[in-house]
Amino acid sequence: MGSWSLAELEQRAAQRGLQLRIQRRRRLGVWGLKVAVARCPKGRPLELLGELKGWALPTPAGLHLDTLRVQQGAHRVGVLIWAATFAWSLEETPCRNAQLLAIRDEERQHQRLVRYFYRLGFEPVRSVGAGPLDLALRLVWGGSGLLMAGDCQQGLRRCGALLDPGPRQRAQA
Repeated sequence: MGSWSLAELEQRAAQRGLQLRIQRRRRLGVWGLKVAVARCPKGRPLELLGELKGWALPTPAGLHLDTLRVQQGAHRVGVLIWAATFAWSLEETPCRNAQLLAIRDEERQHQRLVRYFYRLGFEPVRSVGAGPLDLALRLVWGGSGLLMAGDCQQGLRRCGALLDPGPRQRAQA
């Protein structure tokens, strides 16, 4: 399939016993965004499996993604969250490109983040460090690291391919 709508992603989540929800608020032209996936066990409270937070300005490069948390062992929840984020951006905003910061807390973890974001289609833009010119970016992102940018349509295609594996991958499953 490759490219999914938000409604299709919500249906896909429901087929797996999950709830996909997007919370968006718009104030003064800026969207606040939270994408969450939860498991819905019968007769028990929802169990949050993952969430992504960010914000968007009404510009083509205005999507800024900040915090992603996914419970360990939550199979493909991260991919579902990313796909929903990209679909929301393409369907409901003028944003066509996203930015994020691969935070640099510990070098090994930083390299894992960079590889992970690269697989989603993000490319390095610049390093954000301790220099005076980086102060504004450090305030926006809350730390130092590698600023990366990606095309939302490409990200949605990549996530769609992971959510809808081809015949060879289906045979291996």
